[in-house]
Amino acid sequence: MAELYLVRHGQASFGAANYDELSPSGCQQSRWLGEHFAQNNLEFDRVVIGTMRRHEQTADALLAAMRGLQAEVVQDASLNEYDFQGLFAALGEDELPLNSSAESSKKSFYKRLNKVLQLWSEDLLPGRVPETWRQFQARVERARLAIQQAGGRRVLVVSSGGPIAVFAQQILQAPAAAAIALNMQIRNSSVCQYVFNDTAMSLVTFNSLPHLEPIERREFVTYG
Repeated sequence: MAELYLVRHGQASFGAANYDELSPSGCQQSRWLGEHFAQNNLEFDRVVIGTMRRHEQTADALLAAMRGLQAEVVQDASLNEYDFQGLFAALGEDELPLNSSAESSKKSFYKRLNKVLQLWSEDLLPGRVPETWRQFQARVERARLAIQQAGGRRVLVVSSGGPIAVFAQQILQAPAAAAIALNMQIRNSSVCQYVFNDTAMSLVTFNSLPHLEPIERREFVTYG
């Protein structure tokens, strides 16, 4: 069986004009994860990432910390996050939810996000959505099957919380509510490990942060 390491991007820039950029903490998280992989002699045959800027920055920092890893990097837009701004607009909320870095704003955002995701999964959003929940599920499945069928001994994938949650939901054959609940818990730069062949895949670990276990790094455990 081959191994898959599915990584969420480092902390993005919550509250900034451009959310799709790693924060300084996100860059550090990614470097530490690369160092952890290197220290454990992990080598990757293939690297697959989404096309978002935060995916690229995470992969760049991670691979640079691995010092000399020679692996082809392939981009797959099916690994991109859902358009949460578009979903909020479909709910009739015009104000951008990422307009402040204050902790109260983050709590409000995630409460609203949980609501909009539930409505989205039930096809109950009143406005036009960027993609349906079924379409989102289908593209994550396409990405997963492409990874399985391309083979390799050990594969690294960098994506976002939504696709990572749906990835686990599909493998576990769980309902949509499970994907939403998992999405709310996935931490920045966390690792999900799977084993797979071209016809099957199994979950080994979910949402782990081995590179942030030292007590002096606990402040780097983030969700945004």
